[in-house]
Order: sequence, then C-alpha cells, then structure tokens
Amino acid sequence: MGLAFLHIAGTNGKGSTAAFLRAVLQEAGIRTGLFTSPHLVDFTERIQVDGRRILQEDATRLGKRLMDRGLDIRPSMFDYCLAMALLYFKEQDCKLVILETGLGGRLDATNAVGVPLVSIVTRIGYDHTDVLGSALAEIAAEKAGILKPGTRAVLGGQEPEALAVLKERCTKLGIPYQTVDTDRIIRSPEGFCYPGEQPYRLKMLGDFQYENAMASVFAIRELMAIGYPITEEALHRGIAQALWNGRMELVCQEPFLLLDGAHNPDGAAALAKSLQSLYPGEKFCFVMGVLADKDYRRIADQILPLAKRVIAVTPEGSRGLQARELAGYIRQSGVLAEEQKNLAEAFAPFFAPSGRSSSCDKTVALGSLHFIGEIRKLFHLPL
Repeated sequence: MGLAFLHIAGTNGKGSTAAFLRAVLQEAGIRTGLFTSPHLVDFTERIQVDGRRILQEDATRLGKRLMDRGLDIRPSMFDYCLAMALLYFKEQDCKLVILETGLGGRLDATNAVGVPLVSIVTRIGYDHTDVLGSALAEIAAEKAGILKPGTRAVLGGQEPEALAVLKERCTKLGIPYQTVDTDRIIRSPEGFCYPGEQPYRLKMLGDFQYENAMASVFAIRELMAIGYPITEEALHRGIAQALWNGRMELVCQEPFLLLDGAHNPDGAAALAKSLQSLYPGEKFCFVMGVLADKDYRRIADQILPLAKRVIAVTPEGSRGLQARELAGYIRQSGVLAEEQKNLAEAFAPFFAPSGRSSSCDKTVALGSLHFIGEIRKLFHLPL
C-alpha cells in the first residue's frame, strides 16, 4: 500500500517507545502516522498523524466504509481499527507509520503489513499468559514473530531467557540487530547516554524510560543509516520533548498525584523502582484498580512495600476486579486498605476546599489503562 513501517512489540514500554519515535520524526519533518492501543479516554487517541488525533468524522467515515464492504470473514474490533488507521495514513500521505502490536506479535493483526524498516521489541514480561504462554521464553517467541527477513531489529532491555529467544530468531533469519544494554547507560544531571556520547534529556519520568528512549535512539539511527533525513539535533530534541499520557504522569505537585498504567507485575515493579529512585524513603497512598484476569496479587506485591495505605476501586466494565477482593488481599499483607465505590469518592479529598488529602502526602494511581483514563477524565486532563 506504499507505506513504510516501524513495528513495535513487547510487554511494557511499547507506547512510550512509540512516543519517542513519533516526536523525533516530527522534529525531522517526516510526516508520521501512529497506531497504538488501547486508548485512555477517546478512541481517536489510537490513530494519530504528527501528534494530532484522527477527527471523529473521519473515524466515522472510514469505519462505515469498512463495515459496508461485506467481508467473508469476521474481523475483530482491533482488525477494524487497524484497517481504519492504514486507510487514514494513506489518505494523509504519511511517509512513515509507527505500529504498536495489540497482543503478542506472531499472530497479531499488525504483523500482516509486510516487512517493516525497523522492528523493535521492548521489555518482555508476564502478561496475557493464558494466550502467549506461561514461560518467558514462550512469550518471547510470540513477540519475536514480528521479526522477519529484510527488517532491522532493535531489542530493548530483556531478561536473559527472553533475549536468547530474540537473538536466535534474528540469527536464524539473517536479521541485523542491536540490543539495549541497560548497564551501559550513564545517567547524570545532564541526561542519559552511552559512554562517550552526547547526553539525551527526558521529560518522561521513570527509570524504565531510559531503556525505552535508548531503543528509540537505536531505531532512529537505523533509519538514518538507510537514508532518512534525520539530524542528531532532531534526534535529541525529539527525545527531550516526548510525552506519553498515563505513564508516570505527574498530574500535580501540590497536592501530589501521579498516574501510571501499571497493569501487570513487571509494570508495577518498574513503577515501584522509579518511585524509590525519585522519592527515596517515602511512602505513598496508592489508588488501585485492576482487571480480574490479571495477576492482581503479584501486581499488588510490587507496590505494597512502598504503601502507607491503598484505596481499592472497582474499574468500570465487566472485567474489573471487585474492590473488596483487592482490599482483602492487601489487608492480609499487613497494609491498611479501604474500598471506595467509585473514583469520585476515592479522589474526593482532591476536590475538597483545602485540595489536600489529610491521610497521606503523595498519591499514586495505578492499574488498567482504562482505569487511568477514567481518572484523567475525572480531573479533566487534556488528551
């Protein structure tokens, strides 16, 4: 269809990596489409061109066009979304398209677009184990399905068993690859970099963003190597300006509120590590809402050592884990927990005349991306 792609798979970090790439390409003046999922608040977040969401009327027009085609197969909602995005990117004359997989990689609908210029696999962890497998090597094999002959690969920070699977796939198919070595990343007040390089600055919070940003740098350099007009200045400006809503998103300092879509154990562990790094020795009030099909016990276990108390909320929808079940587990762990019927009650102290929570100094909300999106709606945060 005449589009060129950057393809991203992984368990955590896909959205942030996509945001870094989009920001750099926009700085370089390359018209870029971005397809991500799920959305936080509005469906149109999934389809963007140069950082601007698809207009609702365009989404409606393209959706109707697809629904009227009378297909012999029954596409999923995700399939329709992807098809709509590709049609829109073609209409908008995008020169590059960043595609984020929905689930896994090998059988994901995004894997049908052909051979990407660059394929990026961000950190792999335990999520969707009922579909992708219960062992890290099994999950990595599914993610590695996006690696096809003719692409160039960037492998983010990985556990050894996942990295071994990815490297084996690249070697077998003759795919040149680079790996992000997190131990080599130097962090300083000036930013982060590999030894001997000019530091990159970040707006995004979180220790895990260093490896996502470095994976993006490697991917951009691959594009530069094949002739895309991207300067080092555009690369540094883009990395410095990139933001991604709902991931270590600091809503306000006083009173303190931070949002993070940590919806699996590895994401919660990364959140806890970042909080310890940014606010050493502090305890937090966590507002938590997760889906029932997630390993909520392991998610909670990651943040409980940092918890002064936890407010459990049942996320909207049929998949939401009941707050009483989550709160019950947390109490068994020896941490103070309470249940709230809805987000308005959970965050009522923020809307009180004093605008402060009397029971804890810093509030951190975590859980499903839809849950984080509902919080953003409650606080009327911009998309």
